[in-house]
Amino acid sequence: MSSGELLHIHSQELQFPFELRKQISCSLQLSNQTDNYVAFKVKTTNPKKYCVRPNTGVVLPRSTCDVIVTMQAQKEAPPDMQCKDKFLLQSVVASPGVTTKDVTPEMFNKESGHEVHECKLSVVYVAPPRPPSPVQEGSEEDSSPRASVSENGHSIATEFTAASKAFSEQVEYQDTSFEARSLISKVTEERNSAIEQNKRLRQELVWNLLRKSLLSML
Repeated sequence: MSSGELLHIHSQELQFPFELRKQISCSLQLSNQTDNYVAFKVKTTNPKKYCVRPNTGVVLPRSTCDVIVTMQAQKEAPPDMQCKDKFLLQSVVASPGVTTKDVTPEMFNKESGHEVHECKLSVVYVAPPRPPSPVQEGSEEDSSPRASVSENGHSIATEFTAASKAFSEQVEYQDTSFEARSLISKVTEERNSAIEQNKRLRQELVWNLLRKSLLSML
């Protein structure tokens, strides 16, 4: 907190969230922590660029006053976003019951013997606040599977196509398994048939050998 002895302010910097071609305002709160009426006046090194409301006034004892400083829209940004503009807050003890209409430039004239308290303020450009991230609107009911179906039935058609494809793949897989089992069964039968035929050939060969042996013995 900065102090001009009579009036206290929270910071000696006027922070403006700078944006091109946009009028920007900054609030300055003056706090009178004395038991006196305090008259004030705000000056700037660049009066064409800024508008101060109110630029003069009276802060009652143990009270505050808000001053709004508005910067006119700028067409281009300054180099390195640095601003050399300055403000000067002047304050003097005023007579009890004085109003803003009673404040005159003569009250802040040091040469007239008035005790004028001064506080210098600098201007600082800061980055503008980021916009909030977009949030998808809709209730929990909207996010349910029932509500996700579009009016033209496109979502239903998509789900039906996916289900049909899955069913077709399952049927195809089952058909393929059936063909494989049939092929295995066929091969097994052919093998068994070959074994039986081989047995018969062996038996016939044995009988032929026995027959030849018997004939030779006769």
